[in-house]
Amino acid sequence: MSDALWQKKGLSGADEEVQRFLAGEDVLLDRHLLPFDIRATAAHVRGLRTIELLTAEECAQLEEGLAALEADVKSGAFVLGPPFEDGHSAIEHFLTERLGPLGGKVHTGRSRNDQVQTALRLYMRDRLEQLGGLCRETALRLLDRAEADAMTIMPGYTHLQRAVPSTVGLWLGGLAEAFVDIAALAHSTRDWINSSPLGTAAGYGVNLPLAREQTAQDLEFDRLQINPQYAQNSRGRFELQAITALAQATLELRRLAWDLSLYTSGEFAFVSLPQRYVTGSSIMPNKYNPDTVELLRAQHGVVAGALTELQSVIALPSGYHRDLQATKPPLLRAFESTLPALALVPALVSEMSFDREAMERALEPAMFATDVAVEAARDGIPFREAYRAAMGQEVGQRTGADSVAARVSPGACAQLMLEEIRARAQVVGR
Repeated sequence: MSDALWQKKGLSGADEEVQRFLAGEDVLLDRHLLPFDIRATAAHVRGLRTIELLTAEECAQLEEGLAALEADVKSGAFVLGPPFEDGHSAIEHFLTERLGPLGGKVHTGRSRNDQVQTALRLYMRDRLEQLGGLCRETALRLLDRAEADAMTIMPGYTHLQRAVPSTVGLWLGGLAEAFVDIAALAHSTRDWINSSPLGTAAGYGVNLPLAREQTAQDLEFDRLQINPQYAQNSRGRFELQAITALAQATLELRRLAWDLSLYTSGEFAFVSLPQRYVTGSSIMPNKYNPDTVELLRAQHGVVAGALTELQSVIALPSGYHRDLQATKPPLLRAFESTLPALALVPALVSEMSFDREAMERALEPAMFATDVAVEAARDGIPFREAYRAAMGQEVGQRTGADSVAARVSPGACAQLMLEEIRARAQVVGR
């Protein structure tokens, strides 16, 4: 393999340890980016043809070479790794080996800076679409369960103390609406970052009339990122926004996982998980542990760490700095770890079961005090007086079913409006 284009003469004194430090994890991380880098390179080649820096035949040969590399990556015939420094050098090496000096023309008018930014932008766009789809699917499965158990009684809690009678429909409907909002956030974040940095080179443009609008449209970007220095300065900031959307999903995932951790415990015993979501104890034969939901709960730690790591890196002056290489690992780590975890959630939600008797047994008379106070206020007594009167008052022969059936405010137990939430879920991202 020949030296990289950017390898300067006379600087070969750096030993292997320094070279490894400079390269970092790039070549392994770029396995996730290589398909996007190939696609962006093909668009750049077509742009060079438009401004007549490549002939039609040269353009066709390069496109065929890139298609061959893409096929090899998909089939596993080519796996990115050492001795390549990164995905960019692997692409150019592959083309040069196949096409000779023509392969060296592929970097004309480009810098590694806009090359990696374009690949990252395409990667983030793809992963945000996946995130939105997974959140939407989770919301729909939660709505299915909420509809099936719309009036199944369970205690409602505040401060982890029994508060008022509630329903499974209200509990799962609330989680569903949250995931609909997060799906919408993922898609709006995708739109926010969907601008093309291709053609900004190292942050100052190049002395060629590059077909930037064409390549942006070719790659399905909504617009150009116009100013080359802004393209450099946005490195890490767009990644931060993508991970922020992901963090909203893992926060809600953590809430769902916490609920299930509690409700599957013997102290509650409201929910049971299928066997494939639990594991046995290494020493206690009586134990089955909800390890799946506990590991789902832990996913937010990965994403929160990525956010902190990124924020620590990107406080830099204008222009490119090698520190920005450190923005890639947290982004890829967060998405590649979290999306497979989120993919487990729709089936888990569909397959869990409820112990309706246990949930209803958990109701106690004091939980009806709020109903007594609201009924008195409805009859004209000032609420604060009704509140004080309800403290310690006998609540009579009331049932959980009576309590939730009377909760008719929009969105409450007797008026869940699940169809409205479902309607939003079905159109989000479309």
